[in-house]
Amino acid sequence: MRALLVLEDGKVFKGSSFGVNGERTGEVVFNTSMAGYQEIITDPSYKGQIVVMTYPLMGNYGINKEDAESRRPFLEGFVVKEYSKIASNWKKEQSLGEYLKENNILGIEGVDTRKLTLHIREKGAMKAVLSTQDFDEASLIKKAKSCRGLIGVDLVKEVSISKKYNYSWAKDAKYKVAVLDCGVKYNILRELAANNCNVVVFPAQATCEEILEIKPDGLLLSNGPGDPAALDYVVKTVAGLIGKLPIFGICLGHQLLGLALGGKTYKLKFGHHGANQPVKDLRTGKVSITSQNHGFCVDIDSLNKKDIELTHVNLNDGTSEGLRHKKVPLFCVQFHPEASPGPRDAGYLFAEFTELMQRSKKRKR
Repeated sequence: MRALLVLEDGKVFKGSSFGVNGERTGEVVFNTSMAGYQEIITDPSYKGQIVVMTYPLMGNYGINKEDAESRRPFLEGFVVKEYSKIASNWKKEQSLGEYLKENNILGIEGVDTRKLTLHIREKGAMKAVLSTQDFDEASLIKKAKSCRGLIGVDLVKEVSISKKYNYSWAKDAKYKVAVLDCGVKYNILRELAANNCNVVVFPAQATCEEILEIKPDGLLLSNGPGDPAALDYVVKTVAGLIGKLPIFGICLGHQLLGLALGGKTYKLKFGHHGANQPVKDLRTGKVSITSQNHGFCVDIDSLNKKDIELTHVNLNDGTSEGLRHKKVPLFCVQFHPEASPGPRDAGYLFAEFTELMQRSKKRKR
C-alpha cells in the first residue's frame, strides 16, 4: 500500500507500507546501526519519534521474543530503504512486518533514506507525519507542523511501569539496586543481575521515601524518551536522593542527574542514534565505540566545576558524554553501556557501579 512521509518543512518522501495502515506523527531521526533493528524498535526512548534506518536492508533475520528490549514497541514509525520479504535465522519467530502489524506500528519502505538522512543532518531533526490514508501533501505538512514534537513534553509517563516489581532476587546477591524506570531497556536489568545485584524496578513517579524504604545499596536512573526538562517530578526525586546512596545514570538518567545537580540541558541538532559513536574516557584516555540514542545533552558548563568532573566526551562533536561528582557517590553517562544493540566496549561501567556501592557499604560500617 502507498505511504507518504512528510516533514514539517515540506519535504515529501514516498514509499510503500509494510506495517499497519493509518497515520502517525513524531520527530523524525536517523539511526546508523547496521543490525539490531528489533532492539531499536523496542527501545522505549524512541517514544514520540519516527526512526529512519541508514543501513539499506532491514528485516532479513526476522524477530524473536528474546531480543526485545521492552514489553512492546513505543516508536511512532519505522522507515527503511528495503524491507526484506525473506527472513532467515534459527531464532526467528515472525517477520518484521508481522511484528509491526501486531504492535500497531507503521512501517514504510522504498524511501530514499540516504537523501532523507542528509536532509536531517543539514536541517536538523524535525516533526513529521507518516500516513497510508491521507495523500494530500498540503494537509500532511499542516499535520506535521501541528504535532506535539518533543520539546517540553513528558513522554516518560507513557512508557514507565505503573507499579514496582522485583526483576531479579537471589539470596546470595551482594547488592540491592533500585531502578527508576523512565523507559528502561531490559538489558540494563540483565547487566545489573549479572553483576551480583538484586533488582527492584520503580515507576518514574516513585518518591524518595518509596525508594529508600527498600534500603537499596544503589540507585540506577534509566534511559527514556523526550525532553528531560519536562520531568520536574523525577528531577525532584533524584535531587532528594543525591548523597543518600550511590547513583548511576544512563542516557536520560544522565540528563536528569545533570538537572538535579543544578545544570541545564539543550537539544542537539539531530541527536546521536546508532551503535558506532566514539567516546573518550578522559580518566584513562581509552576510546570506546558506543551505542547511543538521545536528542538532548547536558550543558557541562552550567554545572559547578568545583564539585562536578567531566569524565567522557563524544569524539564526533565534542559534546559531554559522562560526569561524576567529586564528593558524593554518583556518576552517569550519556551512552548505553548495556548496548543491545551495539558493541559492548563500555560494559565496564556496571562493575564501576558495584565498586561504588561496595565502597559506600564499607564507609557505613
